[in-house]
Amino acid sequence: MRLLVTGFGPFPRMPRNPSAAMAREVAAAPRLRLHGIEAAPLVLTTAYGSLPAELDPALAAGPDILLLLGVAGRASRVRVEERSTPRRSTLFSDARGARPELGAGLGAAPRRTRVRITPVLRSLARHRIEARRSRDAGRYLCNAAYFRALARTGPTLFVHIPLVPKPRRAGRRGRLAGASWRRALAAALVEIVIGMGPAARRFVVPAAIR
Repeated sequence: MRLLVTGFGPFPRMPRNPSAAMAREVAAAPRLRLHGIEAAPLVLTTAYGSLPAELDPALAAGPDILLLLGVAGRASRVRVEERSTPRRSTLFSDARGARPELGAGLGAAPRRTRVRITPVLRSLARHRIEARRSRDAGRYLCNAAYFRALARTGPTLFVHIPLVPKPRRAGRRGRLAGASWRRALAAALVEIVIGMGPAARRFVVPAAIR
């Protein structure tokens, strides 16, 4: 099976986007190959024009599993997005200074992931990553990319990651921080991808008849 892991590059107010490094780390995990999953990372330019130019060709290549990552700079926990809407904010420019047209996407229905969220949250919890279910992927590029990706049939999931959390005050245990948090998050995401495998197999077309 083929896995595509996407992240985003820098954008205004976020000169270093941690989703890009996380996408590369997940795609490079040796554990995926042990489960018969070939992974490739894709770091998208944080611009609306990158969706047809960069994301659409990657989707057309037909990955069996798709994991999209983005950063939620103000979040304190990982957010697992269960749906995407056609909403686009005209208040924030992308990395190229462009904004969506007023009223873009009006009339289209929200799209939901087919991936079960509860097992995803359990995988994150096993790795001591604080996470929650989210029904609002925002109104920026993350939501726009997710909405586009959810038009495909295979298992597709978007995960918003916060900036690396800081340690809690003395006397409060159990929260990871820094490099430990990044390693744990990468391991949890790899586990989540492996868990998406059985669903992906229902959509895999044997190579002999492609």
